[in-house]
Amino acid sequence: MVSSSTILVTGADGFIGSHLTETLVKQGYKVRAFVLYNSFNSWGWLDRSPKEILKNLELFAGDIRDPYGVKEAMKGCDAVLHLAALIAIPYSYHSPDTYVDTNVKGTLNVLQAAKELGIKRVVHTSTSEVYGTAQFVPITEDHPLQGQSPYSATKIAADQLAYSFYASFGLPVIIARPFNTYGPRQSARAVIPTIITQIANGQRQIKLGAVSPTRDFNYVKDTVAGFIAALNSEQGVGEVINFGSNFEISVGDTAQLIAEAMNTEIEIVTDEVRLRPENSEVNRLWADNSKAKQLLGWKPAYGGREGFKKGLAETAEWFSNPENLAGYKSDRYNI
Repeated sequence: MVSSSTILVTGADGFIGSHLTETLVKQGYKVRAFVLYNSFNSWGWLDRSPKEILKNLELFAGDIRDPYGVKEAMKGCDAVLHLAALIAIPYSYHSPDTYVDTNVKGTLNVLQAAKELGIKRVVHTSTSEVYGTAQFVPITEDHPLQGQSPYSATKIAADQLAYSFYASFGLPVIIARPFNTYGPRQSARAVIPTIITQIANGQRQIKLGAVSPTRDFNYVKDTVAGFIAALNSEQGVGEVINFGSNFEISVGDTAQLIAEAMNTEIEIVTDEVRLRPENSEVNRLWADNSKAKQLLGWKPAYGGREGFKKGLAETAEWFSNPENLAGYKSDRYNI
């Protein structure tokens, strides 16, 4: 895509979406940011964006579940980066219907509008959760899909819909599959902000769920670079592509690295309410990122243990800013 192209970013008000939106604007793209309509007139994290960014940004408030609004937002765009989704796994246990509406129907709305409008590129956001617990490592894109939570089941459905529009109609879709993205602005329902905000608020007994599961954490700047690589690549259409650091670490060891970065000693306490149902817990994730390197020329700048430590330091610094920390309720369990 040339930088004069107009790019629609759905979920632009969220954690990854806001970072992606800002980076695209800085790189000279015309960006239309699709944010969730609400009575507070909040643009989510984009409310905190620099004025230089906002004055070069077109905002569209709507709802991904509404096909008419989605199509209106996409008119005049060359490409769509589709990130809008419900992503909290615990919330999906008691409100799965909203996940079907948002993740499945919302994705269908994007795909149908893209087909009708002749959009030149659709990058659909998947998640490593679709793999479930690793059956082999590192996890390639050929790994079986396992819907171990209502959230992951709806993302599997959305991914398959996206692929079906490529196979059936030739829609130029790339399915981007980020592993566990972390960084500034992430919701406190995710494990890294959960740990950091508790420490930053002076707590030394850190409440967590299971600490033995492993994850492949991907710093948000790397995830953003992956999306932009997918947007610009001549290859990858019709493909699923992992974005991961190719580095596996347990939740417990992650907590200790964060404590080191914040010059603190901690004790981990198991909080029963934070535990997933036994068969729903994803015990192991470790990404094979060779396909992203081969097709997109993408590789993580924050890869490996040292890259992870660097990313954690930057993340902890952001959360430790009192202005940022004030927006988080670390004394509550966020689902």
